[in-house]
Formats: sequence, structure tokens, C-alpha cells
Amino acid sequence: MSAKTTYQEGELVSLLRAKDNAAFSYLYDHYAGALMGIVKGVVGEEDLAEDVVQEVFVSIWRKIDSYDSEKGRLFTWMLNIARNAAIDKVRSKGYQQSLRQQSLDGAEHIAPAVRPTGDDIGLRRVLGRLKQEQRQLIDLSYYQGFTHDQIAKALNIPLGTVKTRLRSALSQLRTLLK
Repeated sequence: MSAKTTYQEGELVSLLRAKDNAAFSYLYDHYAGALMGIVKGVVGEEDLAEDVVQEVFVSIWRKIDSYDSEKGRLFTWMLNIARNAAIDKVRSKGYQQSLRQQSLDGAEHIAPAVRPTGDDIGLRRVLGRLKQEQRQLIDLSYYQGFTHDQIAKALNIPLGTVKTRLRSALSQLRTLLK
């Protein structure tokens, strides 16, 4: 069977259920980009998002028989699989562990736009007088640009605790700068 340029949704689903490779290639070619955008929005990293999208298409291949056209369109069903896979990846222990293992003190992780200059040396010296947890929070928030929510996930502490500790760190920093 030669590859078609377009399929009606019902025809595509029937061919996918029959494990037709050309139909699956068509599905991938036409929907991978959209699913990639959704997944990348959840996981944040392009390489990781590509891995998740590959897993999503394997899952679609395996689960196509569970698709019910009366409950919604094929794309919506695939979108839900992709979104759930991305959320599962972010919640996974391996992903959380990799976030915690990233060096938080290394200058190589500071974005080039905020890499310390000569004027920042005095500030770094003052930051060195803060408690380690306070330095870490300021580094993540102000030098690396993490949101409070991302910091909470990376350090595996509650969001409220991040906000309280960061507020305390900034207060202590103000005191030290006076």
C-alpha cells in the first residue's frame, strides 16, 4: 500500500488499529510537532521533551484500540496521552533526582546574561556571609532565574517554605549590605 497524503480520521484510526506503518508514519509526521510543543511546555527541556514524545507515540501505537471516537477526536486523545506522559515524567523520582543533583553553586550554570562581573564581586562576598540554604535560594532565584515553584520542585520543599526562606534571605542580605 502506498503512503497517502491525507486520511480521514476514521480511516486513519482503522489503519492504525490494523498496525499499518504508513498510517503511523503519517500520524507522526503530522502530529509530532504539536505534541512536542505541549510536552516541552511541561518538561521545559527540548531533549527530554523529544524522549517523552517518542514514548507517547509508542504508547499511541500500543493503545490505539482503546481510542473511542464517541468520546472525542483522535488529536484530543493523543494530546491527553502526551500531557499525562509529560506530567508523569516531571513527577518521576528520576527526574526529581536529576534536578537535585544539578550543581547549584557552579558558575557554569549561571545564564550568560547574569554572569557576575567585577562589580558583583563585593556582592558575592556578602552573599558568602549568608547561610548555605539562603545563598542557594538567592542563586537559584536571581542568578539562574528559577521561579519559586521550580525551586520548590528542585529542592523538594514546599512552595511556602521557599517563599519564606527567600524573604528571610533577602532581609538578611539587606541587613548585611547596610
